[in-house]
Amino acid sequence: MTKVTPKKLYNSKWTSTAPENREKHFIVIKVVFNDEGIVELCIIEAVMSKRQMEIDWRELMNEDLWLQGWK
Repeated sequence: MTKVTPKKLYNSKWTSTAPENREKHFIVIKVVFNDEGIVELCIIEAVMSKRQMEIDWRELMNEDLWLQGWK
């Protein structure tokens, strides 16, 4: 399991292990924290298509779905 620190999410790069529509590489473009410092919103953007989607940041720890960095 990949260790992900919420405070270091912004601008991190990820590779999908199950690409759809040729969207394989993603970058985290927005992370919103609440007053307690808990992540409320995480938005990733596909590098190729610029399509944005909201994701539960904890999904990034699942190596069956995501690999850290661009591979």
